[in-house]
Amino acid sequence: MEFKQDYIEEIEKILKEDSRAYFESFSMPPFRGISINRLKADPEKLLPLLNFETKKSPFYKDGYYIPADVSGIGSSPLHHAGAFYVQEPSASSAVELLDVKKGDYVLDLCAAPGGKSAQIASILGKTGLIWSNEPVKSRANILLSNHERMGIRNGVVSFGFPDDLCPKIEGAFDKVLVDAPCSGEGMFRKNPDAALQWSREHVVSCANRQLAILLSAVRALGPGGTLVYSTCTFSEEENEMTVKRFLESCPEMEACDIERSFGRETELQNAVRITPLEGGEGHFAAKFRKKGDQPRSPFRQPSQMKPDKNKMKIAEKFLDDIFVKRPDMETVITGNSIYLRPAGIQLPERLPVMRFGVYAGDIVKDRVEPAHSLFVTGKPSEFRRVMNLRLDDPRTMQFLSGMETECDGENGYTAVAVEGMAVGFGKCSGGRLKNKYPKGLRER
Repeated sequence: MEFKQDYIEEIEKILKEDSRAYFESFSMPPFRGISINRLKADPEKLLPLLNFETKKSPFYKDGYYIPADVSGIGSSPLHHAGAFYVQEPSASSAVELLDVKKGDYVLDLCAAPGGKSAQIASILGKTGLIWSNEPVKSRANILLSNHERMGIRNGVVSFGFPDDLCPKIEGAFDKVLVDAPCSGEGMFRKNPDAALQWSREHVVSCANRQLAILLSAVRALGPGGTLVYSTCTFSEEENEMTVKRFLESCPEMEACDIERSFGRETELQNAVRITPLEGGEGHFAAKFRKKGDQPRSPFRQPSQMKPDKNKMKIAEKFLDDIFVKRPDMETVITGNSIYLRPAGIQLPERLPVMRFGVYAGDIVKDRVEPAHSLFVTGKPSEFRRVMNLRLDDPRTMQFLSGMETECDGENGYTAVAVEGMAVGFGKCSGGRLKNKYPKGLRER
């Protein structure tokens, strides 16, 4: 494999005597991993169902290495059900440093495609709020799809630029993650061609953009809150130097010393670097605290919306037919669309929000057309009608392929689950299930 001389010199400066071992690592396959989603399954339940071996990762309590030669993992019914997120192992380290607690309000500012947001949501459970933002609309759509697949109910997905979004949600968050766009040096083993596209000019451009994002992120963080900055590059200019420039520009922020349990030390006490020599493709993360008292949140207030009584009656009748007991969430109707949202949270207006809470369906005359997200974000025990399939049941792949299948039980909209994890729904009638799995997600 070929590298530009400037890049070789940069790595030799950073890794010193380990630089040779780093370049030799390109003869080995890249590391691969998964992060288990506790919204859908515990590791004790999930790991025995996997058809490949796993090994515990040092970077995240629910992270695991998987073999380099595993294929078709995205087609697995367990993946469709959101039981895990396929994630390069060291990428999970930033959330571990963020130290998310139950009830936290967390902003993932550069979130697509959604792996770190999935980790955060898994830790939060049904508590707090995970706000996932992605400036590029097409990537935000992927982020939204992953929010649904992972079963996230207490989430917001938006597509705003940080300098515009953060002032509008000022001081609202206990934790902020900035996994910034970077030169991607940690991806070179997965994508060798990218190494030839590397340039010093691109590194400088990334460093300037990263600083600008960080300066915006501070606005969204409440006093006493924690901010973690991460990249998937080794560059000191994008990492250590950006951290120093950030602290010089923001006197209200202070570095947080970290107890490093993985990776290698840097010249900064609040940062850690991971290379292939430490078991990951490449990551850097630094931790900060905003000076002051405990964070506040302008979102923690009752909703002032006045629903249309007739539409609300239709919505509630529909939800009572779907659920054994309605989820402990607020039912909100926007136009003819029904949403289930965390109770007591009212977002500011005029924000580029794609989704807040769970999209439940649309009112069409006096009935409701259900949405896929209503079912995939629920637990099978919550639904009145459930078809729970095993992995080896032929109907499992038939359903994921969009085929009509046999079903037992009463007629009506029916949740479909795989090994106890909701994956979608259909409409049961006369012993047949009319498939409602979204076409864009189906196996071909």
